[in-house]
Parts: sequence; structure tokens; C-alpha cells
Amino acid sequence: MPPKADAQERTIVVENALYRVEISNRGGVVKSWQLKKYMDDSKPQRVLDVVHPDAAAQVGGWPFALVLDDQQLETQANSALYVAGIPHVGAPQKDIHGYVAGVPDGPLEAPADLQLTWSDGHLEVTKSFQFDHSYVVRVETTVKFNGSPVKAGLAWLGGFGDLTVQNPVPVETVFTFYTEGGKLTDLPYKKLEGPEKWGPGVWMGGKDYAGIEDRYFAAAFLPVNGVASGSIETRYWKVMRTVQKEGKDEQEPVSEVAAATSTQPMALRVYVGPKDYDDLKAMRPPLQFLVNFGFLEFIAEPLFHGLKWLHKYIHGYGWAIIVLTLVINMLLFPLRISSYKTTLKMQRVGPEIKAIQERYKKYKLNDPKKQEMNKEVMAIYSREGINPVGGCFQMFLQMPIWFGLNSALRGAIELRHAQWLWINDLAAKDPYYILPVVVGVSMYLVSKMTPMTAADPQQQQMMKIMPIMFAGSFIIFPFSSGLALYILTSSLVGIVQQWYLNRTHPAPAAAKQITRGKK
Repeated sequence: MPPKADAQERTIVVENALYRVEISNRGGVVKSWQLKKYMDDSKPQRVLDVVHPDAAAQVGGWPFALVLDDQQLETQANSALYVAGIPHVGAPQKDIHGYVAGVPDGPLEAPADLQLTWSDGHLEVTKSFQFDHSYVVRVETTVKFNGSPVKAGLAWLGGFGDLTVQNPVPVETVFTFYTEGGKLTDLPYKKLEGPEKWGPGVWMGGKDYAGIEDRYFAAAFLPVNGVASGSIETRYWKVMRTVQKEGKDEQEPVSEVAAATSTQPMALRVYVGPKDYDDLKAMRPPLQFLVNFGFLEFIAEPLFHGLKWLHKYIHGYGWAIIVLTLVINMLLFPLRISSYKTTLKMQRVGPEIKAIQERYKKYKLNDPKKQEMNKEVMAIYSREGINPVGGCFQMFLQMPIWFGLNSALRGAIELRHAQWLWINDLAAKDPYYILPVVVGVSMYLVSKMTPMTAADPQQQQMMKIMPIMFAGSFIIFPFSSGLALYILTSSLVGIVQQWYLNRTHPAPAAAKQITRGKK
């Protein structure tokens, strides 16, 4: 191919209802990828751009750059001025790939095709883009050197995702990933090595798809339609850039990833968009595993789907969380009744157990006599039909629900920036800390209304302090305000349920008489 290059740098804009993409003819790389339906967390908010221009400029790499085994050829391919055109429209200018017309002024409206070509007479590169109405773009690349095909990968360089998120900072939420045999592998920057790990010709094959993600968004390299799974090859690494933190220079890792196929020309589909569970599940191959619900996924996922179902009939995820809380608490109410009855039984035998403990308190914990004490206590429990952990079972059951719901709220794009009253993001902390304070007060009221099995003043004091500690944890740690709303609603329901139980199942007077008799 004779030398072919543009005389100046140009920017081609392609957009549809979902995104606005800026492609530079210098290197044929992406300089901006705005997702129109999503805003970032800056003040004032801006349309989210998943490209990081400062990081990309500093590390010298942009999304959709090429990865070649020869560093010199790679630099040429990613810095050359490509000639941009619209292929196959019957224009008079003819290219080896068909008729190509110049790119018109103004944005290209998808569906649209774009072709970028460049050659210095030895190295020749062609990139073809096909945009439609979805988040998926088809990219086809051909690289030749002196007429012979050269292996090339398509990369996402220079960082990815929402730069404005907090708790944790963006670098902590970015992972490279790949799937093999349906199993997803996530790689945080701490598990990545430098680019020197990948020698010439070294690629990891057999992948279903590969890419890079943050908490809510992903860029995934997929095989083209009709190609069998396991056809994707990948590389992943990290580079370092310098950032300013509190007036000092610090090194920050930038995760990067590339994908390729064994066929020429290399054709890939690239998904760049939100990690919407239902939309990802409908794709081929399905990508719903990118929605990370954490180690309590078996709890978080049903809660998430329950919330989405309720949201069909209830406007606002905040109100859907409240209704979900009511449903869960009504389902758990029989356990609360059982726990309450166990507590009353333990109250009744409390003086008897305390007397046994007094008899054995002079013995050390490792003394065999302590075993006799335990046998006597367990005999009382057996006689009264008491399960020692029965009074706490409901709380033990609530804890995994809390953590599972927190994972669902923080991992689902639907809850990102979901508003409720003064809350602007149910997946983030309450900015005014109103919910944590009210949660602490309501939990304290529940503890005051609930009969206590322990007569030990220290344990009683601990029960009073726990609501304060719990509310404090919501202020210190990045628990979602949606979880605080769930616990608050649960506590308010608990107050009503406990009032009902105290009224219908009053504590036996005998327990009080025995207690006074022991004083």
C-alpha cells in the first residue's frame, strides 16, 4: 500500500441516544466516551465520561489503541494521522476496502460506519468501526508490515470509569477481568504486574470475554456474533502515573487491558456501558456476572431482584426498600415471637442460673468444676425447653440480610443516584447523617422495650451502648443510606411488634418476685 496519512489532526464525533464518542484520527483512538444517561458525582454534575484524559495523556495510551509485539511499530500505529472516511457509500474516492467518502462536518448519528486508514509504505493499518443503537460497537482491525499480517490487539489504556466516586477512591474500584469456561476472574491493580510481563507473542487464550470495569460500568471485549466462546485472547497489566495528593506527588496505578483473536482481520465487539443486570444477562455471551454482589451473593441477588420487582409498582427505590423491609419483617415475625418467648423463659430461670454461677465463680475457667456448672445450666435449659441461642436467632438472621442488602445496593447500577427525600444516592452514605442518628435512637428504643435475659449490669450497659456504636459505624464506614433506611424501617416495625408482644405476652410476675427475693 502506498503511503497514506492525513495532514492534520481531526476529531470525529459519533453519537446515539446512549453515548457520545470522540475519536481522534491521531492513532485512531477514543478521546472521550460519554454515557448520556448517567451523571458523575462532581459539583455541578456532568455527563459521565469513562475515559480519563489526564491519566491517558500522562501514560501515553488511550482506549482503542493497538498493542503490537514490536514497540516501534506500536508507537507508529498509535501516533500516526489516519485518514478518516465513511465506507461503502458509492463515493468517487476508492480505497482497497471499497468506496470511501470523507467524513462530513458535525457528529455522525448512529447507525454509522467509520473507517480509519494509514500507511507509511511499510506498516499499514486499517480500523473499521460499526456503531448502532446499542452500547456495543464492532471494531475490525487489519495490520500489515511489508504486506504480511501482523498480530495486533485492541486495548483500553489510560484508565476507566467514574473518576468522581468516593469511598473508596476510584483506583480501588477498577478491575480488569476475563471469563473462561463461564467463570469470571476479577483482577484489582494489586494483582497486576507491569507490561513487561507480556513478551512478544504472549497472550492468554481461551477466554469468553475480557475487559475493564469499575463498580457500575464496564468495557468488555466480546467475540463477534457467530464465533464460538473461548475465542478471545487477553493481556492485562498496570502502569504508574503521578498524581497530586495534599500537595505531594504520589504514584498511582492505572490498570490496562487488551484483547485479540487469532483470525485476520481481527474483529471484536466492544460493550461500553452500565452494568445493568437484565441488559447484561440478555447479551451473548451473557455478562451479568460483572454485577458484583460480593460473598453474600446468594442473599444479595434475591433482594436485588425483589427490589426491582417492587419498583415496577412503587415509584422510587427508597419507598421500594421500605416496602421490602415491611415484607421481610412480617416474614420474620414468627421468629421474633419465638425469640421473645425464649427471652421470657430465660428471665424466669435467670435467678436459678445466677445462683449456680455464684456457687462456681471461685473456680478458674479451665477447672473441671466449670464443666459441672455448664451441665447444671444446660439441665435447666433442657427442663424448661430453652434453646440458649433462641433469643438471638432473629438478630443472627438479620445480619446477613443487612450485609447482603448493602452489597445489592452498592453493586447495582439501578440504585446509583437513586433519590429519596433528602437522599440523592441510596447507594452512598447519607450526606447529612440524619439516617444514622435516627437509626441509633430507634434501635435504642427497641432494646429498651425488649426484655433482657442478662441481669449483669455490664451486659445491660453494653446493650445500651450497641445502638450508639451501630449508628457511629454508619458515619465512619461507607455503608449505603439505603441500608440505613432498611434498618430504620426495621427498627420502627420492631418497636410496633415489641409493643404488641409486651402487651399480649407480659413478663411473668413470678420472675420479678424471685429476683427481689435474691437481692
